[in-house]
Amino acid sequence: MIQISITRDKSNCIRQIVIEGHAGYAKHGSDIVCAAVSVTAYTAAGALEELAGVKGCYTAEDGYMMISLPDDIKGEQKRTAEIILETTVIGFKQIEMEYGKYISVLDEEV
Repeated sequence: MIQISITRDKSNCIRQIVIEGHAGYAKHGSDIVCAAVSVTAYTAAGALEELAGVKGCYTAEDGYMMISLPDDIKGEQKRTAEIILETTVIGFKQIEMEYGKYISVLDEEV
């Protein structure tokens, strides 16, 4: 199962998204759930770099990805990043609605 943890700050802004695990929906290379989560996550990371100018915001390994915003992000850059990350969370939750046996999204404030 893929587990996605969204961490928000006190003002409800997303600070970090951690994606761990494998869906197990189908064999490696044919898993549409894994592919959907991967493309959503990598699109978010790319958009953060290209559109919001947040460089080096993610790390990825097999079965793991973390996207995080720097603590000093502010202004227009922060607003753009928030839109990108909120859109990403919507995508993850839509995947979870269809394939809840293979993906879990935990959205919490810290």
